[in-house]
Amino acid sequence: MFESLRNSARRLQREVRALGLACRDPRVPWYAKAAAAVVVAYALSPIDLIPDFIPVLGHLDDLVLIPLGIAIVLRMLPADVIADCRARATTEPMRTGRWVAGAAIISLWGCGALLAWRWWRQWH
Repeated sequence: MFESLRNSARRLQREVRALGLACRDPRVPWYAKAAAAVVVAYALSPIDLIPDFIPVLGHLDDLVLIPLGIAIVLRMLPADVIADCRARATTEPMRTGRWVAGAAIISLWGCGALLAWRWWRQWH
């Protein structure tokens, strides 16, 4: 059982890396790049829709939303791009610009909070 969970986690990690590579591929349409960026940002973000300290539900959102997002984005991508990005995700070493990724995630959540605040102020 633990081995199958470990394999599933590795597969999910590979898919997230492949989506990250697809975001930079010129063959991918802009809307697929945007959707892939949202899924990758959510997967890497320490901020969740439901906080992890809430029993069961805290981890359930990660177990449902990330695979669902990956499945939706994979339908938007051309098959040859998916195959190429998956191959690169398994063979290439992971290059991270952690401060860039962190700044992007914080910016996305900040923009979302600003939009929510503006919407709330408009209606109250």
